Amino acid sequence: MKVAFASDHAGYELKQYLIGIMKERGYEVEDFGTHSTDSCDYPDFAHPAAKAVESGECDFGIAMCGSGNGIQMTLNKHQGIRAALCWLPELASLARQHNNANILVLPARFISRDEAVKILDAYLAAEFEGGRHQRRIDKIPAL
Repeated sequence: MKVAFASDHAGYELKQYLIGIMKERGYEVEDFGTHSTDSCDYPDFAHPAAKAVESGECDFGIAMCGSGNGIQMTLNKHQGIRAALCWLPELASLARQHNNANILVLPARFISRDEAVKILDAYLAAEFEGGRHQRRIDKIPAL
C-alpha cells in the first residue's frame, strides 16, 4: 500500500512523525511536502497529493495543516477525492465506513501525536460499508 502525505508548515512535524510510523508498519510513502517548517501555502502540496490518489498512484492519503480546514477544502476540489477532517477516532472510522474517505485530514495544531495515531489507527481499521452509503457517494461529483 502506498500512502500520499501532504502538509503545510503547521503540519510538517506531525507529518514527519506519521510518515515514520507508516514506514515502520510497512507502508510505502510518497511525501508531497512541505519539507520544512518555513511558511508555505498548503495548496502547493495538496493538489499533487490529490492527483496521486485520484490516479491510483497512491492508495490513499493523509494530510494536515494547522486547523485541517484549508488543506481539506483544497483536496476536495478534486472530483475523485473524499477528504475527511477528523479530530476523533470515531470520526475517522465513520469517514471510512460511510463516506469511503480516501484522504484522512488532521488538524495538526489541535491534536497531540498520540491522538493523531489513534485517529489514524481508527481510519486504517475501518472498512467502507457500501450499500446505501455508495448511493450517496455516487451523488457527490458535480454535474
